[in-house]
Amino acid sequence: MRSAFDFTPYRRSTVGFDRLFDFLETATRSEQGDNYPPFDLEKVSDDAYRITLAVAGFRPEEIDITARQNMLVITGRKTESRNKDGNYLHMGIATRAFERRFELADFVRVEKADLSDGLLSIELIREIPEAMKPRRIAINSGPAQTIDASNDRSEQIEQQPERDSAAA
Repeated sequence: MRSAFDFTPYRRSTVGFDRLFDFLETATRSEQGDNYPPFDLEKVSDDAYRITLAVAGFRPEEIDITARQNMLVITGRKTESRNKDGNYLHMGIATRAFERRFELADFVRVEKADLSDGLLSIELIREIPEAMKPRRIAINSGPAQTIDASNDRSEQIEQQPERDSAAA
């Protein structure tokens, strides 16, 4: 069974949709089955979102959040020091390094990030520029205006042969 879809025929017949096809292709690829750390994605309001990652055991200085154009990258690097003395019989709390990527829509930016009780919450907000927001156009309802056609052009045509004969 084929798991990937080929968007090449669509790329050839469309203009300006490259980002959309890139997004669809990366979404269809599996993330190597790695679901660490688990996360929630929440729509807070029409233009506000929240990503919450379970990062138990990580301190704020061990987590890096980078926002690039249309991409949010969250990485965690733990300095492992808990098994130096060898007293652990079982180590089940995951402290491995991670990287999570989130594709952001246009005009979405990171508002703030908080780490509390082992949960990293990242607030996102969509700010559409004024020039791109829909605006209401007023319809004038004054009296109808009539445009009178003038015979200026026909007068010019009539006068032109007289000038041509005078020049000859």
